Amino acid sequence: MPSSASSSPRLPRNVWVVTATSFLTDVSSEMVSNLLPLFLFSVLGVGTAAIGLIEGVAETTASLMKVLSGWLSDRLRSRKRLAVLGYALSTAAKPLLYFATSWSWVLGVRFAERAGKGIRTAPRDALVADSIAPGQRGWAFGLHRAGDTAGAMVGIGAAALVLLASQHGKVGLERSTFQLIVLLSLIPAVLAVIVLAIGVQEVRVSPATRSGEAGPQLGWSGLDPRFRRFLLILLVFTLGNSSDAFLILRAQQGGLSVSGVLGMMATFNLVYALTASPAGALSDRIGRKRLLLAGWGVYACVYLGFAVLSRGWQAWALLGIYGLFYGLTEGVAKALIADLVPAAQRGMAYGMYSAGIGLAALPASLIAGLLWQGTGAWRGFGPPAPFLLGAALAATAAILLWRMPLPRPGEVRQGG
Repeated sequence: MPSSASSSPRLPRNVWVVTATSFLTDVSSEMVSNLLPLFLFSVLGVGTAAIGLIEGVAETTASLMKVLSGWLSDRLRSRKRLAVLGYALSTAAKPLLYFATSWSWVLGVRFAERAGKGIRTAPRDALVADSIAPGQRGWAFGLHRAGDTAGAMVGIGAAALVLLASQHGKVGLERSTFQLIVLLSLIPAVLAVIVLAIGVQEVRVSPATRSGEAGPQLGWSGLDPRFRRFLLILLVFTLGNSSDAFLILRAQQGGLSVSGVLGMMATFNLVYALTASPAGALSDRIGRKRLLLAGWGVYACVYLGFAVLSRGWQAWALLGIYGLFYGLTEGVAKALIADLVPAAQRGMAYGMYSAGIGLAALPASLIAGLLWQGTGAWRGFGPPAPFLLGAALAATAAILLWRMPLPRPGEVRQGG
């Protein structure tokens, strides 16, 4: 880590550049992603089981790529090139949604777009961890998540303006409107690649930060036992954390229009953006576990609320609270990984973290879709069922995390 990162209270340049890149990328992604389940369901006539398959496969396809990319960034001791490549691939895939006429076409585009995310995610997170002092990790990752989420708010707002201008009050989503939004989303996506390529500085990581520490290894056994236990607990949680597409569909079932759904998602992202950075900084002072437990408790309550909601405004209010869950947990979890894993293995660790969540996303989303439909072997279930399952698994994961010893902020690794 550069010495300035440990001697100055200011965050280094790399954190700001990566935050700006994520901001622009989320402007682009959120213009499209919140409308995609509605496009599949209303325009293409795709069922919820197929939507669950698309979303699950989209995340799972990136999983092995995240592990390999993270490990490769450790081996090369270089993060920047892989991060830029990943962002560029995702940007190149986006315009193909303009031509989508079937769910299989959408699946192919999501496959390519998520592959780009798989390439970039672990090197990017490791780059942030390598650039920052241990006592500022929560703050840095919280700021990154806040920037990412602020971009989501701007993207949702831009999509809402296009909807209002082009659909003239029509309730459903039209194909031509979706295509226009896809084209406009390319502008911030291209800018994000340029900002990262020009602005970020490589941080060279030594092969081992302390004597006796293992270097980069492609495998599970070489990683810190506490990290492995934490990852297993996350997998329990993620099996109940199906795609947020089901939250959007549940809100529409409660009576929200397309513009109402976008307003709901803007509220979610506003709460997320406002809480992520303070929560990360707080975790630097009081420890990561307390924030994670609080966040998972919020998640369980929100999912219980979605199980019983009957009005669109209830979904809107619950999504606002849902933003608090993300603010309390996303950046804090990534800061905790840097606490548990030495610098020479961080790319691999972040790859395993992202891959584990991605692999669990496929069964989580498939199960949610089948429970929602309540047909065949799943007869007797219905829309509330996936949310009840999510709440139960979140409570289980919280109990497991509560019993797990974790380092305090002053006991974290100094390497990197």
